[in-house]
Amino acid sequence: MDINEVYTLSQNLGDKIWTIVEKWPAFAKETVGKQIVRSSDSISANLREGQGRYYFKDRNVFNYYVRGSLSETQCWVDKAYKRKLIDEEQYIELVADQEILWFEINRIISNTKKQLSPKST
Repeated sequence: MDINEVYTLSQNLGDKIWTIVEKWPAFAKETVGKQIVRSSDSISANLREGQGRYYFKDRNVFNYYVRGSLSETQCWVDKAYKRKLIDEEQYIELVADQEILWFEINRIISNTKKQLSPKST
């Protein structure tokens, strides 16, 4: 999967989460909803920002932010499921998307590290 496909997948995850959260009651939106939307949107935003960086080290800093936002999103998805804000089908779909992203982001980090050399820092 190339970087644009990973970006599209991360955008789609954020959009799925937005669509789910829109239907929640006010208290759930205000607490879990805002957090899960922000963290999931940060995945694609930081991925894109990192790709705009010239130096590979700078790119990887943002790739680590991406991984952190993905980890945070996983936490909020788990909380949403345990609090019965999402059903089992939604949970399984979101977790599957996150697992693919986790693998792909780690691959991007690894490939970016391989491109590092003393001249590119």
